[in-house]
This record gives sequence, C-alpha cells and structure tokens, in this order.
Amino acid sequence: MNEDPTTTPRADGEPTELAAKINRLLAVMHPPSEPPLSNVAAAEAITKATGTSISAAYLWQLRSGVKSNPTVAHLRAIAKFFGVPASYLLDNGTDAALDSQLSLLQAMKDAGVRNLALRASGLTPRTLSSIASIVDRARELENLPPVDGDEREDQDGP
Repeated sequence: MNEDPTTTPRADGEPTELAAKINRLLAVMHPPSEPPLSNVAAAEAITKATGTSISAAYLWQLRSGVKSNPTVAHLRAIAKFFGVPASYLLDNGTDAALDSQLSLLQAMKDAGVRNLALRASGLTPRTLSSIASIVDRARELENLPPVDGDEREDQDGP
C-alpha cells in the first residue's frame, strides 16, 4: 500500500476532488509550529472530537482516492473536526470563499508572509495598495500567477 497521501491509484493519475480537499485541510489546518497530522493522529483526533469512529486506514483511503463512496457520517465528522461546512466535502465543485480562506491561512503559515503582514499592519489603504502593486510586479517577475485583487481594489482610495 502506498503511504504517500498525495498519490492515488486512479488510472488517470489525478487525485479525486474529495482526496484533494481532505489533503488540503490536513496540510493547512494545523498550528504553524506543528507539522500536519499523520493519518493515525488525524483519525484519533477526529474520533475523539466528533464521536464518529474513523480509522487511519479509512482516512488513508479517502486521502489517496481509493475509497470512492465514503459515508456521509464520516465526511461530516471530518468537516466538523476541521471547522468547515460539511458541504465542502459533500458537494462537488469548490466553495470560492472557503478556498480563499484556506489559501490565506496557508500563506500566513509561511513565516515570511506572516512577518510582512505584521509589518503592514496600521498602514493606510493607499500605502497598502502601493505595496500590493509592488508584490504583484514581483509575482510577474518570478512568473507566478496573479492573485485575485478584488479585496485590494476595495481598499483603493481616490
């Protein structure tokens, strides 16, 4: 059995949408000073926090895409443990707002990003907009994709 949760035995080599969502929750939803939970630790924590028994093997099956028809009770327990709506795991497609929050949380775990955000605290909207423009340009120079600027545009002054 392959223990790497980012791989999957599917023929096309792509992780299932559910597997990707669960892997993302495990990768992002942990204290910055601690590594992500292992399947064993996550299964124990989910069982303890929700009262719904889930095994490490079952969690591995979900994370690797082996399990194609999980129970609603297990998905609800996983969602409850991570503090996300059950619909995030139960429904196909993405929740743009939740995905945005997870991306922000993931970025904030990066010490450099967190340090930059702390330094920017208290600056005027106009200055924040200027800094955002500089960061956008730096992303271009490093061939990184643009980020959604809707929040920044709301802060732009006259």
